[in-house]
Amino acid sequence: MNVIARLTGIAIVVAGFVAFPLVFSNPTTTSIAFFTLVFMVAATAWNVFSGLSGYIALGHAVFFGSGAYVLAITAEKWHVAAGWSAFELVPLAGLVAGLIAIPFGFVALRTRRHTFVVITIAIFFIFQLLAFNLSITGGSSGLQTPTPLWTAVGYNQRFYYVVLAILVLTVAFAWFVRRSRFGLQLLAIRDDEERALGLGVRTRRVKLTAFVLSAVPTGMVGAVWAYFLGQIFPQFAFDPLFDVTVALMAFFGGLGTIVGPLLGALVLEALQQEFTLRFSAGSVYLVVYGALFLAVVLLLPRGVVPSLASLVRRARWAR
Repeated sequence: MNVIARLTGIAIVVAGFVAFPLVFSNPTTTSIAFFTLVFMVAATAWNVFSGLSGYIALGHAVFFGSGAYVLAITAEKWHVAAGWSAFELVPLAGLVAGLIAIPFGFVALRTRRHTFVVITIAIFFIFQLLAFNLSITGGSSGLQTPTPLWTAVGYNQRFYYVVLAILVLTVAFAWFVRRSRFGLQLLAIRDDEERALGLGVRTRRVKLTAFVLSAVPTGMVGAVWAYFLGQIFPQFAFDPLFDVTVALMAFFGGLGTIVGPLLGALVLEALQQEFTLRFSAGSVYLVVYGALFLAVVLLLPRGVVPSLASLVRRARWAR
């Protein structure tokens, strides 16, 4: 019965996401929903590596920006027409992001946790500088992507459903990893890496594999994001705030959980977009956004999902 109830709950949630742009068809609302889904994918993918292994990566903007530039460059070089054809480049963007993650992770994961954070930040800035200075990226002038001739309502809905499909696949993948032997190895590394190594876990290979796998969905949504906006610039494709935001979303919801990053992205990105629209003058939205996150850190330091689960267990024990 628990399995049936859980599957029913998942089906209801997915149906709600599918129906959302049909019920709330306002372009502003669907734009906010699109960006929220993008960060839900990015936070879930980030959590597959950082949440399970305990290695906090602050360089996933490399994969996001690389995916964006792959779509823009290949669409231009291969003369891909605007419309559904450009979405065929999204898996390629994810593949390229995964390939970039191999040397990136090979270098960064030779270090341990705190040094790893510094290395990921350094490599991120290298990629940002390359995007500013390479001719293939258009330098500071940026690049344009194909512009499909869709209506405002249909435009947002098409992009929304593409990212929703990526999100479903990413969550299913994250669930599979979390329940697998591979996921247990990552959790063992998070708890005690030296002990895991002594028990036979090939820690470097496991960490690198998880790092590469987390890069693929990030690159894919980076490509869709670039296509949605119609143009990209280095400072936005390779944005350091992206890494901080994704990490905060995972911390907000609960590291290492499936629902945590989804909840964190759903709440924080939607609120950030709404606050930007309502309080953009004077940057009041930043104060509200920061106060909300500070309250969660102080009151629910383990994240929303683990803390609420703990409260429910205590209530049951009390009964």
